[in-house]
Amino acid sequence: MSEDTPDSLIPYDEIVQEALRAVVGRVLGSVERGGGMLPGNHHFYITFKTGAPGVNIPQHLKERFPDEMTIVMQNKFWDLAVDEHEFTVGLSFNQIPAKLIIPFAAITAFVDPAVDFGLQFQAAVTDIEPATHEDAENDTPEADGKPDAATPDDGSNVVTVDFGRKK
Repeated sequence: MSEDTPDSLIPYDEIVQEALRAVVGRVLGSVERGGGMLPGNHHFYITFKTGAPGVNIPQHLKERFPDEMTIVMQNKFWDLAVDEHEFTVGLSFNQIPAKLIIPFAAITAFVDPAVDFGLQFQAAVTDIEPATHEDAENDTPEADGKPDAATPDDGSNVVTVDFGRKK
């Protein structure tokens, strides 16, 4: 076999990433079918690439978060709609309502801190350092007085899939 031949002719990494993103869709779809109410103490941190194809967010958010943004779905969200490829949600930022359309392919992380569950996805473009940015600060109070965290402290129940690519 020559060096130009890929290790696999089957794109396993893409298939696994797509399947894991479907988990996010299934969870959000369940919330939608339940009337848009999160069960128990569940709440979600969803990080996504703001410049990814199909992402539709207000211009002031795109300017503030040119690369990546994390939203919190907890107390104040509305009009959650989920389909096979994306979800739409209403959130408030500095008391200003906004509608966000986020394709599942744009998501880079999904965390439910209530149960220490998290998924991390490969970014669509590799070998680019993530830009530092402020937290989204959408209007949601801390439910339990604990500081918010984007990922569980000990990494328990976090699934990270990284199929290193040959260069």
